[in-house]
Amino acid sequence: MNVRQRWVSFAGRVLLSLIFIISGIAKIMDPAGTIVYIESAHLPLPQVAYVVALIVELGLGIALLVGFKAQLAAAGIAIFTFITALMFHSNMADPVQVIMFLKNTTIIGGLLVIIAFGPGGYSVDGGKRVMLME
Repeated sequence: MNVRQRWVSFAGRVLLSLIFIISGIAKIMDPAGTIVYIESAHLPLPQVAYVVALIVELGLGIALLVGFKAQLAAAGIAIFTFITALMFHSNMADPVQVIMFLKNTTIIGGLLVIIAFGPGGYSVDGGKRVMLME
């Protein structure tokens, strides 16, 4: 991996992680509002869903940011993002929700690149790729 590839992969990983970290911080700042929003999707156990969202967005988001177990973090975030797209953004009659759904699927695309090729440069994992399956 050359210097350009290290910096570009690092920048991509940082940008992908920021949306989750910032969203997690927003959830910490307004737990009641977040739980009401989760309840609006008719999810069971909204308090548990809130904690899961915090773990994924902050825990896995930070892991992705620093490149620690980045492929596993990306896989967890991708699953979470897919579920949230289906649960919160599946009203295809609403143009705003269509955009939100497409945003989520686009983010999943970026996460799949990390799953496939590893964290890239400047990561705790040192750019090592974990073979999830042969």
